[in-house]
Amino acid sequence: MEGQRENKMGVMPIPKLILNMSLPMIVSMLVQAFYNIVDSFFVAKVSEQSLTAVSLAFPAQNLMIGVATGTAVGVNALLSRSLGEKDQARANAIAEHGVFLALVGYLIFLVFGLFGTRAFFASQTDVKQIMDYGVDYLSVICCFSFGVFGQIMFERLMQSTGRTIYTMFTQGLGAIINIILDPMFIFVFHQGVRGAAIATVIGQIVAFMLAVYLNHTKNADVQLDLRKFRPKLAIVGRIYAIGVPSIIMMAIGSVMTFAMNKILIVYHVAKETAATIFGVYFKLNSFVFMPVFGLNNGIIPIVAYNYGAQNRRRMLKAIKVAVIFVGSYTVLGAIVFMTLPGPLLSIFNASEVMLQYGKPALRIIGSTFIFAGVCIALGSTFQALGYGVYSMIVSLARQLIVLVPAAFLLARLGLKSGNSDLVWYAFPIAEIASLVTTLVLFSRLYNNVIITVPEGREA
Repeated sequence: MEGQRENKMGVMPIPKLILNMSLPMIVSMLVQAFYNIVDSFFVAKVSEQSLTAVSLAFPAQNLMIGVATGTAVGVNALLSRSLGEKDQARANAIAEHGVFLALVGYLIFLVFGLFGTRAFFASQTDVKQIMDYGVDYLSVICCFSFGVFGQIMFERLMQSTGRTIYTMFTQGLGAIINIILDPMFIFVFHQGVRGAAIATVIGQIVAFMLAVYLNHTKNADVQLDLRKFRPKLAIVGRIYAIGVPSIIMMAIGSVMTFAMNKILIVYHVAKETAATIFGVYFKLNSFVFMPVFGLNNGIIPIVAYNYGAQNRRRMLKAIKVAVIFVGSYTVLGAIVFMTLPGPLLSIFNASEVMLQYGKPALRIIGSTFIFAGVCIALGSTFQALGYGVYSMIVSLARQLIVLVPAAFLLARLGLKSGNSDLVWYAFPIAEIASLVTTLVLFSRLYNNVIITVPEGREA
């Protein structure tokens, strides 16, 4: 039976395989999304300024998760390809380097958490209360980030070998612990915003410990021997050849969020409330995109494995099914955002001002989900085949080259014309540009790489 589990990425029917690989991660991502909402729900009960502080912390927090995830993406793709090629020794070496690089990433953010958080918030706002809340929150998140770095890496080791069911346990447990501890630390122990951060890192550390245990007891395809480990630059280079574009994509997202917060605070009539609306949007869209990313995490090893096994038919079938699944779900998300913006904002104890400016914002930004599904599904193919730089190009075009300049111009125009909603139209403009770029790059990848792979059999 172990042999069957080992080879399912090469023999199981594609639609069933994608669901088999992805459903556990989709469920765990939905739990994570629910936690994001609950966490902000309790923070909003403290004050709108505390919610603003958490929103302004998002760029740094997102960058931290990006470094952890990007490193793990490189490990995931290379490890799955090595298993497809039946190279066990290389698979083990890649996994060991992944653990080492997760530790290095944590040490970087530990230094930032100790010395850099106040300067980070001072660059965004001069409201002392928001700054103090933000420092309390982000310093805890960064200084104890070994939990999230370890959790993400060990989860990807299981995903790489097809054991995605266990990531549902780790992510689900971490999120449930967060949800339970949030109100306790915020209100019972009177820790406020710092309490939300403490609850978060406790959940991450417990999830990390469980992921280590499950890898040791359930993941027979990867054998870690860290006592004899010595880092090799060649392996680190191969991991980051795939992982760095993913990290840069997340870094681009952090820069975009930072820039948007500055644009909104300076040019939007609602100032900090507009930045809060933008932060709330990111919390809400996690219900759309986190399950999509869970599905993508299941698709990447499938495409990578069958690329290593030289089976073009199964690769293309996986890509086609992914586009259908992801596209359908993001269209549904667009419908919800465009029809129910008021109830969505009310979850966060929204003031009348927040509702006034937030409803049109959610409708306009939510419309972009219609295009986003195709871009995300095809982006997983870029990563699986080692062309993560293509994903980076798409992200750069959407979030920096198009979105930020368009938002800056529209925000200034909106301030002069009295229509502050104009700034949000930068998002559909950027998403259309992203779709065009994605299709051009996928066509290039298909003609230069995918078409050269032997056709193989579907199952």
